[in-house]
Amino acid sequence: MAEQPIALREWAVAVRALEQGRQAIALRKGGISEETKEFRLESTGFYLFPSCEHQRPELVKPEWRPVVGETKEEAAREPDTVRIGVYAEAVSDIEVTDAETLGRLDECHIWTGSYAEERLRWKKTKPLHVLLLRAYRLGQPFEVPLRESYGGCKSWIRLEDEPPGGERLPVLTDAEFAAAADEVERAIRGR
Repeated sequence: MAEQPIALREWAVAVRALEQGRQAIALRKGGISEETKEFRLESTGFYLFPSCEHQRPELVKPEWRPVVGETKEEAAREPDTVRIGVYAEAVSDIEVTDAETLGRLDECHIWTGSYAEERLRWKKTKPLHVLLLRAYRLGQPFEVPLRESYGGCKSWIRLEDEPPGGERLPVLTDAEFAAAADEVERAIRGR
């Protein structure tokens, strides 16, 4: 029997930013309900499961605040299903433990600096994981029922429904992704 497909639960606004190629990272600390009590990269390839839980307009940069409202409206139109349209591959998992390094990443993500620092300080003995993600739009997006098992404050979800096959189209060209990855690496190194 094949293993259930896995999805990373992420704010819908962040999934939109990844889908549009506006960022190539995710910042992860782990949810309150994590079995391990910290974030762990469970798979290098996974679907992005958009969630409106916890996302608020004031926690993202001003140009992304309207998108928070848009994603909440879209979710409210079909409250019993979740549309999955993005697959991601984790190219690297970088642990960040200091505010200075995190500050240098500010241009690489949609969150406000104060919210990013809040994430860093939460569970302060655990590092903030910066996942460098290569995102792919699904040629055939699919909907899954919003099951009780998908709820809660956790990072990883085992999808109970088999996704359809189909194309995965890179959001960024190889050159664009290499440039985004280089920007992240330079920010981490402080250059």
